[in-house]
Amino acid sequence: MQRRVLTESRVHPQIREKIASYRGTSVDEVEALVAQHPVVVVGMAQNPFPGRARKLLDQHGIAYHYVGYGSYLSQWRKRLPLKLWTGWSTFPMIFVNGTFIGGYEDLHRLITNGEFQTLLAAPRTN
Repeated sequence: MQRRVLTESRVHPQIREKIASYRGTSVDEVEALVAQHPVVVVGMAQNPFPGRARKLLDQHGIAYHYVGYGSYLSQWRKRLPLKLWTGWSTFPMIFVNGTFIGGYEDLHRLITNGEFQTLLAAPRTN
């Protein structure tokens, strides 16, 4: 998979570091959680899909760590770098053994077809 990202040669040298380090704190926080926990759900208040993902995991007895970043009206500055980092524009963002699997619908599909347990049992990717 090749995601479209503006090449460094097309970015003025004076702003490259600014882009590379743009509000990296939330990315660092999520990466640390992903390194510590087999399943991580990143969500936000007022969005029903993170809650649905957590409920689905609870129904299947799957332990997870949840981290929320504000609501539609707050902490968007913390959420934006996560979207840029993953290339995923919505929440939740779900990680299994270090692999980003997508959101609620992707989680539901993986649990339904049995692939989730395979991912959970697989060696961690970092």
